Amino acid sequence: MLSRGQKRLWKYVEEGSLFKLKSYLRKHRDLDVNFCQGKRRRSPLQLACGLGEDAVVRLLLEHGADVLLADKKGDTALHVAVNRALKRGKTAYDDLVVPLRKSCPEAMDASNIAGVTPQDLLNGFKHLEPSGQGASSTSQADMERDWIEKLFGECQDEFSETFGVYDADDFLPVDEDDEDYGDWADRIRREYFSKKHAEAQRMAASSSSGRKKKSKREEGEQSYKELHARLQKEHEEYLSRAARKEEEIRQGKKRRYEQMCTATFHGGGAKLLSYSDIPWPAPRCTVQEMADVMLHGVDRTDAAGFRKALRKQQALWHPDKFAQRCEARLDGKDKQHILDTVTALSQELNRLAQSLKP
Repeated sequence: MLSRGQKRLWKYVEEGSLFKLKSYLRKHRDLDVNFCQGKRRRSPLQLACGLGEDAVVRLLLEHGADVLLADKKGDTALHVAVNRALKRGKTAYDDLVVPLRKSCPEAMDASNIAGVTPQDLLNGFKHLEPSGQGASSTSQADMERDWIEKLFGECQDEFSETFGVYDADDFLPVDEDDEDYGDWADRIRREYFSKKHAEAQRMAASSSSGRKKKSKREEGEQSYKELHARLQKEHEEYLSRAARKEEEIRQGKKRRYEQMCTATFHGGGAKLLSYSDIPWPAPRCTVQEMADVMLHGVDRTDAAGFRKALRKQQALWHPDKFAQRCEARLDGKDKQHILDTVTALSQELNRLAQSLKP
């Protein structure tokens, strides 16, 4: 189980907050940066490589990040960095692959579960090597592969931006059989190359019958158009599914918040309340994000309805009223932290109320 410090480190890497991360690591020099989390079991170093945060990568390496630490599929941080370099070009190679390679040269020969090493990936793309000598020409197959990789990269970036600030595991059950992004990408690749192989066999069989067929170039263009349409459709379905999951997460957060408010504020009891026992709308988040959870689902174009929902939350989190309900039950070591957070949350709600047009 991750410590609170490791969760905060993961959040800073995910946000690309270099200065916050540097300050935090300076204050917590004994914090272990070699851990894995999420469905893909990636380390902070692999996450930084996937996001292209080269400064964060160098900072983690300075604090002992293990380049050889592998994820669920056996990929190391160098696998992730090389894959990004293949999509983004030589700049990504210089920013990500070079420092990792210098820090751990043996990682270039580390195989993943499929038996592929970072060096194997680079062998087919010599134009990314430091020599700077590019290929003299690009074949149609290379262009198709580049286009597919680029689309995959865009899907992954959009997914990270959508879910980066939420921890879906807190609100949704984990379905191990659900197809994740990596499985989807592998399936598309397999279907594409299987289709190309089947087309080649049909062309070879029909040539013996003497019937007139389209030229190889025309067949390739037709196949490319069909693949393009298929990928576009898959891409739209993927974004739609991501939007649905985001909405489920937001609804789950609000349901959990309302249930905790009922249990804490109206349930009574003599148990001392620590900071984690307070029904914060979004623990470990900013007061702006907490207010968003409170008011999720309220139509902000309906001024009267929005003002009514806002007043309800203002009454619930007003510092004086909160103190009347809970101050006697607050744990002494967390009391001041709790009251400061309640005050900040109340001020944010007041700011929203003042921003409404009369």
